[in-house]
Amino acid sequence: MDNSELENYRKAGDTAKKAKIYAREIIRHGTSLLHIAEKIEEKIYELGGKCAFPVNLCIDDIAAHYTPNHDDKTIAEGLLKVDIGVHVNGCVADTAFSIDLANLGENKKLIEASEIALKEAVKTAKEGIELWKIGKAIQDKIELYNFSPIRNLCGHSLDSFQIHAGMTIPNCNNNSNQVLKKGAYAIEPFATNGSGIVYDGKPSGIYNLIERKAIRDSFARKVLEHVEQEYKTLPFCERWIFKKFGSRSLLALHLLEQAGIIHQYPQLVEKSHGKVAQSEDTIILNSGVEVSTS
Repeated sequence: MDNSELENYRKAGDTAKKAKIYAREIIRHGTSLLHIAEKIEEKIYELGGKCAFPVNLCIDDIAAHYTPNHDDKTIAEGLLKVDIGVHVNGCVADTAFSIDLANLGENKKLIEASEIALKEAVKTAKEGIELWKIGKAIQDKIELYNFSPIRNLCGHSLDSFQIHAGMTIPNCNNNSNQVLKKGAYAIEPFATNGSGIVYDGKPSGIYNLIERKAIRDSFARKVLEHVEQEYKTLPFCERWIFKKFGSRSLLALHLLEQAGIIHQYPQLVEKSHGKVAQSEDTIILNSGVEVSTS
C-alpha cells in the first residue's frame, strides 16, 4: 500500500464514518427503507466519496444483502442493520451498525454483544496474528451474552475495487493458522439469538459483474457498458439501474443475469429466524492498526 492508496483508504473511512453518523440522525421507525437508503447514498456522494455497494438495510432475521428496490414499500422497524460501503478511487471502507426500532431489551443486548465483540476483535487484530484468535475473541464476547456468532458469515480483506478480496476474518474460532498481513480489512461480528447459521433467501436486487460476454440485446449491452464504466467489479443494485435507464432496465438485468454476465446475491437469512445484530469497522494494517471508520 503506497502513500496515495493509504490516503484514499483513510478518506473512504472518514466518509463512511460521517455517513454512519448521518444515518443515525435520519432513521426513524416507520420511515421507508427506500428513503433511508437513498438519503445515505446521496450523503456519501455529497461528502466526496462513491458507494462501494448499495446501502444494506436488513431487518430482524435478515442478516445481510437487503437493499430496497425502486418501488419498495418496506418500512424501518425491528432490529435494523445498516451496512455502508464507500470507495475513493477504488479504495474501500466498509462499516455497519444496528439500531433497535422496537424498543426491546433483547434487541439492545444483541446490539451490545456485536459492538463489544467488534471492539475486542479490533483490539486483538495486528500484523501477524493468527485468524482463529480474532474469531475466538468475537465468539467469546458474544457467547458471554448467551447469544451465538453467525459462523458462516465473516469479515474480509479489501482491495482495489474489491469488497471481498480473498482473506476471510472469522466470527468464531475456526482453527485457521492463516495470519493477517499489511492491508485493509473489514471486521464484522454478527450476534444472533438463533442457531448461528444463515441460508440463501430471496433474490436481493444486488448484483455484481462476473464476466464480460457478448449479449445480443442492444439495450442490455448499453446497461452492461454503464455497469462496467461506473461500478467495475463492485456491487450495484436494481434501483440504481432503474433510476438511470427506466423500466426497460429490469428486462436488461434479467438478460444479463441469464447470460451469466452478472450475478445476483441472495438475501442471507438466519436459519432458525432468530434476530441478528451486526457491527462492523474497517481497519488498516500499516505501521500499526488504524480504524478508519470510527
